[in-house]
Amino acid sequence: MTTQLEDKSQQQTGRRPNAPNTLGADIAASLVVFLVAVPLCVGVAVASGVPVELGIVTGIVGGLVVGLLPGSSLQVSGPAAGLTVLVASAVAQHGLGMLGIIVLGAGLVQILLGVSRLGTWFRAISPSVVQGMLAGIGLVLILGQIYPVGGLEQPSTTAEKFGGLGELAVAMVTTPQGLAGVGLAVAALLIATAWKKFAPAAVSLVPGALIAVVVTSAATALLALPVKKIEVGSLLSSLNPPALTDFGAINVAVLGSILTFALIASAESLFSAAAVDRMHDGPKTQYNKELVAQGVGNSVCGVFGALPMTAVIVRSSANVQAGAKTKLSRVLHGFWLLLFVVALPGLLAFIPTAVLAALLIQAGWKLLEIQAVARLVREHRSEAFVLVLTAVTIVATDLLIGTLTGLAVAVVKTAIEVSRLSVNAQHSEDRVHVELGGNATFLRLPRLLDHLEKLPTGKHVHLDLSTVRHLDRACHQAVENWVAEHRRNNGSVDVAMPAKAG
Repeated sequence: MTTQLEDKSQQQTGRRPNAPNTLGADIAASLVVFLVAVPLCVGVAVASGVPVELGIVTGIVGGLVVGLLPGSSLQVSGPAAGLTVLVASAVAQHGLGMLGIIVLGAGLVQILLGVSRLGTWFRAISPSVVQGMLAGIGLVLILGQIYPVGGLEQPSTTAEKFGGLGELAVAMVTTPQGLAGVGLAVAALLIATAWKKFAPAAVSLVPGALIAVVVTSAATALLALPVKKIEVGSLLSSLNPPALTDFGAINVAVLGSILTFALIASAESLFSAAAVDRMHDGPKTQYNKELVAQGVGNSVCGVFGALPMTAVIVRSSANVQAGAKTKLSRVLHGFWLLLFVVALPGLLAFIPTAVLAALLIQAGWKLLEIQAVARLVREHRSEAFVLVLTAVTIVATDLLIGTLTGLAVAVVKTAIEVSRLSVNAQHSEDRVHVELGGNATFLRLPRLLDHLEKLPTGKHVHLDLSTVRHLDRACHQAVENWVAEHRRNNGSVDVAMPAKAG
């Protein structure tokens, strides 16, 4: 009788026996993610050279729109430090008015990639290229954000950033803005680091970055420090929806930016998904659905003229570590962002730009992953070469050229490594036995011909290619030509070909 009553009660409530109550955990986690997101949304917008409110809008869309869609359950989306370089470059080249067009187009490309089930292919990109891409972004981010710390405007090009370091160093130690900015930046980094290590357990989930922002902002106000602060306007008035005339201005350069935004944002989101999946035991990411969700989010951001979004590892890891159980936590974080910017926007005006720059420098440093690079140099030097080349090319040129360069070098490196060819010659008095193994492709053709041409003329040669896994047409023709030449020089040859000659 008791069992029947329990079954009837479960049917009425729709709950399984001993089903955990996730609501409280998700609400608590959403507040933690919200506190992490506020300074990052603002900082990424400032670093990208767009109004602060557009970063908040992207965070809201990442919660309220992408948070509801299928794909990943605990991954959180919003404006990412990794895209600041790309956004700043696009705004400088095409103007703020075209940002919505570019982000909208990138979102539509992402949706198309997801619907075409190409999302899982992003996992095939060489990890050294991705790591190099992130390291390059980190270097550019650090190089750009040290200028606001010193109270100077960030130069627009990499060459100007390097060229202005001398002036920046002087400003940091001689001007009131520079001295105050450096002091606030150092204080913010020390507070954020110390809070993570020494915070009491009861408040350890409160992010150190938020504590750093609150303390340094309060100190700035109390001491009336001469530093630049965040400029905040109305959320609605800051929206920058593309006009119909903007679509007529689309050219090859804009299409290139759209494709670059789509590919970089997709790669960052899906690599973040792989990392987040390792952090929890819940449902794993469905890559194609997640790519569609990111595309929908970016399309909405494009309509509003806001920043592009990706899944962000900092917010996602905070969500998991705070105990989130379902996607409700990431949806609520978007709601808290909306409530904050509507009810308390004036609080943002107290934040010094030097403090946000310091937090972004810290984010850029994390992107470098120095320890992982050092380990890669020790264990896989060829992979480390691809990583360093990608990062340096990004710093020297731009994100697209650097990433494509890294991909091209990685493909060539892999082709060379796969095309390993062994040549073993055993000489006797009247004959030579030559055995080839591995893959005989055009990449190894010079080595193959070098060995064959060194064989003595006039002797019998047994050329054994039976263990060659792949023999392409270039090597096949080279062997045939050498055999004909050797026979013309009074030598004899018998050849054992592979079962399937390529």
